[in-house]
Amino acid sequence: MVGLGNPGAKHERQRHNVGFMAIDAIAHRFNAPNFREKNQGLVSEIEVNGRKIILVKPQTFMNRSGICVGPFKSFYKLDLSNIIVFYDELDLEAGKFRLRQGGGLAGHNGLRSLKEHIGNDFKRARIGIGHPGDKERVLGHVLGDFSKSETWVPCMLDALADHIELLASGSDASYQNKVAIAMQSWKSAQDE
Repeated sequence: MVGLGNPGAKHERQRHNVGFMAIDAIAHRFNAPNFREKNQGLVSEIEVNGRKIILVKPQTFMNRSGICVGPFKSFYKLDLSNIIVFYDELDLEAGKFRLRQGGGLAGHNGLRSLKEHIGNDFKRARIGIGHPGDKERVLGHVLGDFSKSETWVPCMLDALADHIELLASGSDASYQNKVAIAMQSWKSAQDE
């Protein structure tokens, strides 16, 4: 499981780093050992239903994520269907989640780098951050910090971590559904 983001404290709360945040939430939920440096990334491991899961946060900056992930694919002889990448999706409404295998790059440079280094048919765990509405504002939006008003973020991160057993066992549709239900419950609570 790979989370995309940019290293360093200045990027920590940016929308572009929600992939890192997802991996951190999963690591926390499963009491993962501290992350260590390997292959230009930060790496930890958890066990889920008897399966070893490697958690990776590339430290090569977003546009070069594939440089980090490629050696893991080779070393562990991973099929692309066993590589799950969590990342920010600009064209998905904020607080929405979609999971699919393969697909387009949608202008995402992290995905482009992964395609160059490992191929295109990895699983995409797309976390919607919403579009600012104006093409000129995209860069500032993506590289901007989540605001205090974006209270959906902790709920999303909890839901992604809470149901990881489903994802680890290949129950992709059930995983996506459980995350969607958690987000609907959160939204209903906000509307009350």
